[in-house]
Amino acid sequence: MQTVPISSPGPAVPPPPQARLGLLAIFGSTFLELVGYFMLTPLLILRLKDDGVSTAMAGVFAATGWLGVFLMTPFASAVTRRLGRRPTLWLAALIPTVATAGFALSPLLGVWFALKLAAGMASGLRWVLAEAVVAEFSPPGQRGRYVGLFETMVGVTFVVGPALLAWIGPQNDAAIWTALAFMAAGLVWSLIIPRLPPAADAHEARVGLGGVWHAVLAHPMVMAVGFVGGFFESGLTSILPLYGLALGLGATLAALLVSASGLGSALMMLPAGLLADRMGHHPHRRWGNEAQARHTLMRVCAWITLGATVVIPFVADTPWLAAPVAFVWGGAGGCLYTLAMIDIGSREEGITLVNSTAVLVLSYTLGGVLAPVLGAAALQWAPTLGFPVLLLAVAALGVWLLREPGVPRATPSATD
Repeated sequence: MQTVPISSPGPAVPPPPQARLGLLAIFGSTFLELVGYFMLTPLLILRLKDDGVSTAMAGVFAATGWLGVFLMTPFASAVTRRLGRRPTLWLAALIPTVATAGFALSPLLGVWFALKLAAGMASGLRWVLAEAVVAEFSPPGQRGRYVGLFETMVGVTFVVGPALLAWIGPQNDAAIWTALAFMAAGLVWSLIIPRLPPAADAHEARVGLGGVWHAVLAHPMVMAVGFVGGFFESGLTSILPLYGLALGLGATLAALLVSASGLGSALMMLPAGLLADRMGHHPHRRWGNEAQARHTLMRVCAWITLGATVVIPFVADTPWLAAPVAFVWGGAGGCLYTLAMIDIGSREEGITLVNSTAVLVLSYTLGGVLAPVLGAAALQWAPTLGFPVLLLAVAALGVWLLREPGVPRATPSATD
């Protein structure tokens, strides 16, 4: 079976007018909104538990937000084509702000579920569109730098939001109003998004489920890379404390494995983007042109993930290895997602780019959802064999899918 290339090189497309202001607006509004979101999510769970809601019901409430992401993501391109990119970003900032006000003002659990679903749908819309706009608006020669910086900034909000909640105190009434203030600030910042040019393919591109399916068929590697990245970066992070406890670590050390994974993700995504830019600027006999260089980096990340996973059987006798392994999982998984986003941003634009980004987000989310479900089951029923086998299977799948691309190498210049 011949390997399908993840992309083919294409001409560099200059960013649209006012791209720099657009990037500033997307970065700022996304940072503020996500800080508020990551304050709000644990706060609402704690409030539900304080009100006597069962753990299972609280879990269902948390999952409702992800359900909203799944429901909206395939239709992000359809909404974007109908409303335009700037109004869609405004809508995606407005709905979570209104939902947060609803959480603060209403004590009804049914209302909370409806608001959580609506906020999740808006989050899915913003996730897809913000990623696509950052990739499209980045200067062609610096796309890796800007996409890597954006992903790193998103990772920072995972830390800043909960830290602010801990500083204010979840029992303090000011906590939810502070989260609302961040959401509102993100909405106001969104208003400086400049008037964006109409997508060049607004009338020709497929949208909705048909557009997403077309993107899957055209670039199946995007889906594969997104799944493996989501499995190891996002999904495993949620069960690392369980893994630590299974190794015999204390509760504190087990929880710190999450920090190790997050640190790896935060520290490695920007360097991966910068390296993709550098390798793309200097075609080489070994890694080829810009598109092939990105594929090479993805393949390296897949092998690093597999290498870290091979160490798993030895961690039981050497528990201190757990933190470095978690660091590598988070870093390599985050780099896979970042490189895939750089890749599709380098060859697509407009509605077609939104479709491909939706595929990446959906597959990443699928990996993030399946990892804790399958991983927790493996830890419970077969911790010494089932858990390592599961992780090795997913890591090996990534290596196999990213084996040598079937595209011709670029001819190196005389200076190489």
